[in-house]
Amino acid sequence: MAENSADWIISYLALQSLDATVIPINPGYKQAEAEHILRDSGSRFLIKTSSEGSLPPVGRAREGVGRTALIMYTSGTTGRPKGAMLDDGNMLAQSRGVIEAWHWTSRDRLVLALPLFHLHGLGIGLHGSLISGGCAVLVPFSPENVVRELTNGSTMFFGVPAMYQRLCDYLEQHPTDLSHVRLFVSGSAPLPPSLFERCRHLLGQPVLERYGLTEGGIVVSNPYDGPRQAGRVGYPLPGVDVRLGDGDEVQLKGGQVFSGYWHNEQATKDAFTDGWLRTGDIGQIDDNGSLAIRGRIKELIISGGFNVYPREVEMVLEQHPAVAEAAVVGMPSEQWGEEVTAYVVKRGAADPEELIAFARERLATYKCPRAVRFIDALPRNAMGKVDRSRLA
Repeated sequence: MAENSADWIISYLALQSLDATVIPINPGYKQAEAEHILRDSGSRFLIKTSSEGSLPPVGRAREGVGRTALIMYTSGTTGRPKGAMLDDGNMLAQSRGVIEAWHWTSRDRLVLALPLFHLHGLGIGLHGSLISGGCAVLVPFSPENVVRELTNGSTMFFGVPAMYQRLCDYLEQHPTDLSHVRLFVSGSAPLPPSLFERCRHLLGQPVLERYGLTEGGIVVSNPYDGPRQAGRVGYPLPGVDVRLGDGDEVQLKGGQVFSGYWHNEQATKDAFTDGWLRTGDIGQIDDNGSLAIRGRIKELIISGGFNVYPREVEMVLEQHPAVAEAAVVGMPSEQWGEEVTAYVVKRGAADPEELIAFARERLATYKCPRAVRFIDALPRNAMGKVDRSRLA
């Protein structure tokens, strides 16, 4: 339970060499959140960098873990966090998949500003650097830190959309030639098409968007060579099979996929169907096999008997020049069951009626927001995912 540091990495590798099971915890968690993970996991030792707060004493580990390299607790946007068990094979498959797809070599130097308590920073950023033989430079995220390291010979940067938003804001004020950077990757949350275009202009290349989850790592990616499409996350990585199940749910198979949830047989059973991992994400695959994510099944809005996928509506609103980002939720309605409601962060002058009219020109009426509410910032969790429960 600590911030990124060289000591974090050394401790992690030492524990792995001892065949321990490592459980990274967000150091920003409050006491109740940390207590849940400690009690649920039955951890034997706790390494932390702050003495603030009083956490429960850790005791004897539960039996039966076996050789589980990591237990990564889900972000908990749709319920209490569950511990996803990942073994060495899962971690190797995840890293090797992106190394091959992104042409990652020992000559690469990654600016690593993602938290190591999350699979994006640990399983891809750190593991990928180690396995490829490349270099990773740990920095606390700020646009100034990232630009400094990129202009100092670094060849790659991985981030979440909120990071790219701040990076673009900075580069508009401080133009910098980043044409030497080989690869920019975005994930963990949808990249708005308008931000995709800003990045293309300011970074000198389109950002490569990819798709992954705690239970399977990075499994789908836009191509390194060839067109990168705004609003689409691309094609399955080597060793991954993807299909759409009932309700267009994205389902996965492959060596990257976890074995189940720690001490939660029912959740593990519910996570699989016929050996395929049910992601809970709604997808759409085009004629070329490229995947787009349209939202979460649990976030589906049913308005007047029709299904509305929030991400589809958000992508339309984010095309408006006055919209920085949007989040769409269903609010209770006696007339419609749920009423499509948009929360919008503005980047220019606009009023609700204008945005509703803009949506109606591009979407069926039942999909369009019936209300637009302006807010200063969307509520997010530690990895930049919108916490829709706080909006609803």
